[in-house]
Amino acid sequence: MEDQNSVKERVRKRYAREAERVLKNPGKASCCGGSTSCGDPITSNLYMDDEKAELPEDAVWASLGCGNPTALAELKPGETVLDLGSGGGIDVLLSARRVGPTGKAYGLDMTDEMLTLARQNQHQAGVDNVEFLKGEIENIPLPDNAVNVIISNCVINLSADKGRVMREAFRVLKPGGRFAVSDVVVRGEMPADIQQRLELWAGCIAGALGESDYRSKLSAAGFEQIEIQPTRIYTAEDAKAVLAGNEDLEKVAQALHGKFMSAFIRARKPANA
Repeated sequence: MEDQNSVKERVRKRYAREAERVLKNPGKASCCGGSTSCGDPITSNLYMDDEKAELPEDAVWASLGCGNPTALAELKPGETVLDLGSGGGIDVLLSARRVGPTGKAYGLDMTDEMLTLARQNQHQAGVDNVEFLKGEIENIPLPDNAVNVIISNCVINLSADKGRVMREAFRVLKPGGRFAVSDVVVRGEMPADIQQRLELWAGCIAGALGESDYRSKLSAAGFEQIEIQPTRIYTAEDAKAVLAGNEDLEKVAQALHGKFMSAFIRARKPANA
């Protein structure tokens, strides 16, 4: 439990800093890793121009995701959506527009600074069918069978208890509900020392599950129809961009070459659950 709390606090502090930076200095992109220049292959070029055009600039600049789950989740008018780890709110605001005025989009985040930024972005966007909640993705503050779709963007990999996250996702989904998240996933074996390095948990890499582990945890939570679709596979050069500033950069980057990817993960809660 002490290790889980350490990971959670490191992640919380890192994302609080990112939110404060955007609030104080609008117009500067966030990065998944430690780079200050943000030539970041994980967070860059995820949204279409027409999507960004309908959002406040700060929502776009604060995006720290690894995919575009709203584009792949096939959201329908009238549905209720929950974004786990909603950050500055970009995916919540896009989801709210897709589900329309008869639907609703929740954003869940544990960081006060990100919630402040997200609510500011909601106000600027003039979107009413949105509610941002404070809480942890391991303990979702919603009742059973509350939402049709769960999305998330490069956040579940940051949790130190992913099995619990998936059980909670299953609990709050309605029967027949959909799990449709973007996440970082390990391909093959990740070196143990890198997997355990705390400074990388907040940078999207070290906490990632392998494909088989991801499937196993979703299945154990009760999900079916599980699919993992690669969207980007990262090279050593990509890793260097993400991990700029690490003292053993070359060694870590080579160890990560081809070993991790952004992926879209789909699953469904059985209709008779």
